[in-house]
Amino acid sequence: MDEAAVQDIPTHDVIMIGAGPAALSAAIYTTREDIETLLFERGVIGGLAAVTDKIDNYPGFPDGVEGLNLAQDLQKQAERFGAVIELGEVTAIEDEGEFKRLETTSGTMRARAVLIATGSDYKKIGVPGELELYGRGVHYCATCDGAFYRGKTLAVIGGGNSAVQEAMFLTRFTTHIDLVVRSTIKASDVLQQDLQKFVDDGKITIHLGTITDEIVGVDNAVDKVMATKDGQKVEFKVDGVFVFVGLSPNSQFLKDTPVELDEVGLVLSNEDLQTNLPGVFVAGDIRSGATMQVASAVGEGATAALKIREYLEGRAHPVQN
Repeated sequence: MDEAAVQDIPTHDVIMIGAGPAALSAAIYTTREDIETLLFERGVIGGLAAVTDKIDNYPGFPDGVEGLNLAQDLQKQAERFGAVIELGEVTAIEDEGEFKRLETTSGTMRARAVLIATGSDYKKIGVPGELELYGRGVHYCATCDGAFYRGKTLAVIGGGNSAVQEAMFLTRFTTHIDLVVRSTIKASDVLQQDLQKFVDDGKITIHLGTITDEIVGVDNAVDKVMATKDGQKVEFKVDGVFVFVGLSPNSQFLKDTPVELDEVGLVLSNEDLQTNLPGVFVAGDIRSGATMQVASAVGEGATAALKIREYLEGRAHPVQN
């Protein structure tokens, strides 16, 4: 590519891929130091935190905090210091030495430093009917879609923290919930104690050792869940299904890039949160070794921002707007 063409490519100090708690926290730090920062978000600003009903273990909120409110406050703070958030997607990263070249839905861009903070997404159970009935009775976000099921019955699939927490949240709308658990409840002791109260009240019935086989629809809407327990076929007549079986990393766009991933697709980094590519950093749930907590994602975002500043001071001058 000739020099004139290169000069026409928009260039930024930092491009952050994702706009969840890690990236928003990093952006607060970079922009306060006059480091020009652009964030790309393909989904919801705030990431999974924004669609979590209540975050009960984030420091400074003794009564918990609604995920959406926390996400909105992080966004406002980052934007107050000058961060720019663009709805779009980064599809590739290439190393060009001093600059990193990014292919995005807004065209080709360059950055002196990049922060990968794409987080994770909800895992699917991969049974017939799950994809076909998505949005028509199959859901992955209780906060987003729970209110549609006032006075109706639901199945919640999963036995970890998120499944138990979201099942309890959904009881404010539904008449009854069948909690379908493949093996045993793996939620924390505190959540299990809270869950037992809903079981005692008859709002939730737990089905352990129950494998979901199919989600059946009638007239393009969920009608029932077919499952197997102790070798016997069982079914749950429900109006909707919420699936909470863990998370998978949003790293598909990195598969054909030089950025190194671990065996499950999380991004590898050193103690400075820098990947194998100089100038490309990682923070939050997408990082190999992350604890998958909002508080730690925020801390990693701040650390990544400080490391990015050190990197830019050694390699380049800020972009002049």
